[in-house]
Amino acid sequence: MIHPTAIVHPGAKLGANVSVGPYTVIGEHVEIGDNTRVGPHVVIEGRTRIGRDNEIFQFCSIGAAPQDKKYDDEPTRLEIGDRNTIREFCSFNVGTSQDAGVTRVGNDNWIMAYVHFAHDCHVGNNTIFANNATLAGHVHVGDWAILGGFTGVHQFVRVGAHSFCGVGTVLLQDLPPFVTVAGNPAKPHGINSEGMRRRGFSAEAIAAVKRAYRALYRSGLSLDEARARVTEIAAEQSEVTPFNEFISASGRGIVR
Repeated sequence: MIHPTAIVHPGAKLGANVSVGPYTVIGEHVEIGDNTRVGPHVVIEGRTRIGRDNEIFQFCSIGAAPQDKKYDDEPTRLEIGDRNTIREFCSFNVGTSQDAGVTRVGNDNWIMAYVHFAHDCHVGNNTIFANNATLAGHVHVGDWAILGGFTGVHQFVRVGAHSFCGVGTVLLQDLPPFVTVAGNPAKPHGINSEGMRRRGFSAEAIAAVKRAYRALYRSGLSLDEARARVTEIAAEQSEVTPFNEFISASGRGIVR
């Protein structure tokens, strides 16, 4: 399962049925779970742990040092979950000691070509990153979020669950759950109602999220007044609670 031209350090830990393609290099501190397939010309280095049933395509750079001048070869980590598809030319960096020391990617993510996850990013489950979507350092992305091609996310920004970014979006502030944005800088364009339907949200829940969206973005209320109105809606419909909690906890301010 390991091509004879691949270089796998004796200290690396590879699970059952792991396949490694031609000219791939796997470093000393790497762990790879069962049934994961690593294509040709991939470099996996650093203190990197990869789960099971992943597919990593050719020319990816996984676990390299972060692009951070403050980094001084600390033993920081990269952790990738299970059943992720990582297409060509992606680059994921380890974390830094300025944060939790780990870059983390969850399960069942669909990550297209040329995607970059910088140091200390946390990506949830079931996300989609189209070609050339890029996360700066310390970005957190919630479950089921979709980032269109050439989306760029500023450092420390949070991207809420079930949100949607159109192609070429530039996110400079936090994106609340369920909200659809596009543009440079990003502007809101409603909620991701189609995505919510596909994931089993009821018509009632979608209507409640729409009411919360209108209170925040279309009512003409001040931000504090809009937050108060969203809190009232969340008390009536629990599906609005993540939206309410997200906008209340935002440190960078929200897209508005």
